[in-house]
Amino acid sequence: MSTKFKFEAKDATGKVVRGSVAAASQAEVVADLRRRNLTPVDVAKAGGIGSLFGGGKGKRKATKSSVQKGELEVFTRQLATMLGAGIPMLESLEILADQAESPGFGFCLGRVVEDIRAGSDLSKALEAHPRVFSNIYVSMIRAGEVSGQLDAILQRLAEYLEAAAHLRAEIKSAMTYPVISLFLVFGIAAFLMIGIVPSFGPVFESLEVELPGLTVFIMQIAFFMKDYWYLLFGGLFGGIVAIRYATRTPKGALIKDQLMLRVPVFGPLFKKVALSRFSRTFSTLVKSGVPILGAMEIVSATSGNLVISGIVDAARDSVRNGESLSEPFTRSTIFPPMVTKMMAIGERSGALDALLEKIAEFYDQQVEAEVKGLTSMIEPIMIAVMGVIVGGIVLAVFLPIFKLQEKLAGG
Repeated sequence: MSTKFKFEAKDATGKVVRGSVAAASQAEVVADLRRRNLTPVDVAKAGGIGSLFGGGKGKRKATKSSVQKGELEVFTRQLATMLGAGIPMLESLEILADQAESPGFGFCLGRVVEDIRAGSDLSKALEAHPRVFSNIYVSMIRAGEVSGQLDAILQRLAEYLEAAAHLRAEIKSAMTYPVISLFLVFGIAAFLMIGIVPSFGPVFESLEVELPGLTVFIMQIAFFMKDYWYLLFGGLFGGIVAIRYATRTPKGALIKDQLMLRVPVFGPLFKKVALSRFSRTFSTLVKSGVPILGAMEIVSATSGNLVISGIVDAARDSVRNGESLSEPFTRSTIFPPMVTKMMAIGERSGALDALLEKIAEFYDQQVEAEVKGLTSMIEPIMIAVMGVIVGGIVLAVFLPIFKLQEKLAGG
């Protein structure tokens, strides 16, 4: 069954071509336009709003959320492979735009194709979509264009993106279990304290026995929570909002990042993650031919931690003034001696990129081992916490009953 579609496209000269055609699907219209050497800009059902590229007033903008997980990594590796095989850049991008899984990413690549067809460099075309292609991505592409080794740079970039994605997955796996467990523990405790425990108040009064201290304590908390639950949950919600707002200010964000590196249990993990990200990003940029000052600026902006960013900025100023790169890192308490000494050796020997890559690999292994250790350690801790909280509530409820039994047995 055919449906009428309206389309907007551009020819090889950049002239806009509009029209309508009957087809079974939007994809069929796109394929037909490409066969006619036209670049689709917008395809939508006639009289409808189902635009494939989000054209018109409701034009879709490619965002991080519109790019599926892992899609950028796959795109980067495929583009590197196609360029290495001798397929022209424009044709490679058109093929990848056609097979993009998410419409937003497909639209983004379509715009990149248009810009390149109009004479733009790839790095300049990608720079127009900062929410999809990061600063480090664009900088490495630019370095590849200058050096004439774009396919090799893309391979290196794909490896970097995959390693970064693996690191994020490790952190997510480390944080998911304790967060869910804490949510369940406090959820069950709140249900018991608000919905169950207060109903035992009249029962305990009818027993005519002196209540144990634990029972009195738990009952007072339970009645308070039942009477003022809206204050408790409102205060919790307000506290979360206040913290989120505070951490969005420069000073609050710095305090948060400082605490993340010092917090018990998870602090060492966050520190190793930050060092791994710093080393891998710096190594990848230097190896790809990005100038050292430009590389440090990107590393500072993408470190994910303002403490690390401050140290990198100080090191960049040191290098700009003709001083040593490693000295500011040596003065910091965040970078271990092993890292600073290897950086100093790499700086003197000209092998900074290789040694930074070794540091990144070392900390990747450390993060993986730490995640496994935390996972095995957190499970029994969470079970113990759940046992103490829930067991304490249950014990407080049953203690008066036990005391009544003792009284009856003694009477």
